Amino acid sequence: MKSLPIDEARLRELVAAAKKALENAYAPYSGYRVGAALLTGTGRIFTGANVENAAYGESLCAERAAVAGAIAGGERELIALAIAAENGKTAAPCGSCRQVIVEFSPECLVVMAGDDGITIRPARDLLPMAFKLVHDQES
Repeated sequence: MKSLPIDEARLRELVAAAKKALENAYAPYSGYRVGAALLTGTGRIFTGANVENAAYGESLCAERAAVAGAIAGGERELIALAIAAENGKTAAPCGSCRQVIVEFSPECLVVMAGDDGITIRPARDLLPMAFKLVHDQES
């Protein structure tokens, strides 16, 4: 396996931040609490937790919350995104989250942490043939 753009200590820090973030999750409907932590190109870490809503489609996943925070903070380069679920099972991002991650960084490492270990995959591998909107850059 080729070397990762993140060292072991930073990887552990990112997973710990994701686990801490899930403490703030609001999941009264599904009971499925998730936390995420995103490392950006400048070395900043942004966290997110899932936030459910009675109008279920208006719910926000932890991964998209972390990405939105990073983008709002002026970041565009996503290096690694760690995900942790309260139940200790390895949690993979949903399709919507995969699309959002790939929009900004197909090479972003998705770090799926569970009690049984860590699985790491580039976002592009989790969403082959991702949707891309082709538009005229001159407009």
